[in-house]
Amino acid sequence: MAKITWKTEDGKEISADVKDGLNLMEAAIANDVPDVDGDCGGCLSCATCHVFVDEAWLERTGEVDDIEDTMLEMTDVERRDNSRLSCQLIASPELDGLVLHVPAP
Repeated sequence: MAKITWKTEDGKEISADVKDGLNLMEAAIANDVPDVDGDCGGCLSCATCHVFVDEAWLERTGEVDDIEDTMLEMTDVERRDNSRLSCQLIASPELDGLVLHVPAP
């Protein structure tokens, strides 16, 4: 289980213990994180679960694959080097303490 923290642009922090194997879009929705919509249900076709990975965690969250890279070009908020789709981030013990910043649309 990993403790994940989402930080919103208005300064709100939401933390939750997330079961290993659950994607962080589903975890955000289950924990009422604003501005993480996941309209496609996590099938990598909408980019409504866009987050910024805290710089300290970039190496541990892995590489963006080609499909995610393409979808990140369609986000409502300008893409950054630390942009990810939270449906592609999977909770694991290695991500315990992960901080994600949620952009407002």
